[in-house]
Amino acid sequence: MDVEEITERLALRFGPSVAEWCARVPEQAASVAARWGFTLGEMTPQGASSVVVACERSDGAQAALKLSPDAVFLAEQAAVLRLFGPSGRVPAVLAEDDGVLLMEAIRPGTMADELPVPPTPEEWASLAAALHTVPDSGGPWLELRARCEEFYTRIGRRLTDPTVAAHISPAMWDKARNRCRALLDTQPRVLLHGDLHLGNVLDGGPERGLIAIDPRACVGDPCFDVVDYVLDAAGREGVAERAKRVAEAAFLDPDRLHEWCRALAPVNAIAYLDNEAALAELLTLAR
Repeated sequence: MDVEEITERLALRFGPSVAEWCARVPEQAASVAARWGFTLGEMTPQGASSVVVACERSDGAQAALKLSPDAVFLAEQAAVLRLFGPSGRVPAVLAEDDGVLLMEAIRPGTMADELPVPPTPEEWASLAAALHTVPDSGGPWLELRARCEEFYTRIGRRLTDPTVAAHISPAMWDKARNRCRALLDTQPRVLLHGDLHLGNVLDGGPERGLIAIDPRACVGDPCFDVVDYVLDAAGREGVAERAKRVAEAAFLDPDRLHEWCRALAPVNAIAYLDNEAALAELLTLAR
């Protein structure tokens, strides 16, 4: 394992003090592997809050070991994965301990944003609908309102960057935030994945379909779990066409989904500053 790479990646989230934890990752992973009876493989070089290592169990089954300096975060994620487990659309939790989590490996496991052809609207709707059938079980889940207020505030700080300010004004940002608040005032409520974008979805093959990873559970409008996917169509087949198909397949209110697209268009537009066609469509939505 490349401790230097791990430290550089996780320091962006936890600060330089995380270096001490990162230095212990190889030893901690080896200790867990010996205790739970599996062989360590290659590390997955991604993620800002954890380290994921491919592994093989004694029976030959493939698995994924996840370690994080934030043990509370990992325990909450394990609880959410278990809750979503009956849907069949998340990795199964195999074992858990303080700061470590062993999950089934998803095969073929290609991330949705790396597939040659993006998932169809019907495939994405099927994933979201399956997750949304899971009851929230009265857990201490964050409200979607709190999640939205946090990211509008955090991402809104980037409006001071001249490259962002050239396209997104404070007035456009405030309009988007107010649209979001209006939607939250009238939202239906289901347990949401909370961070369902193409980088958090894996190809589970023809039998499993799309599989969601890294949930950030919250309770709120089911449209929220499809809007990132819908906005990803900007500059390609078009947001309106993808939204229409997703809403129909997932039995969502098309008008609400359209409003969510308008509310989140400037947020997502920041990631498309170098994509002229996508940026233009997203900014048109935001206006």
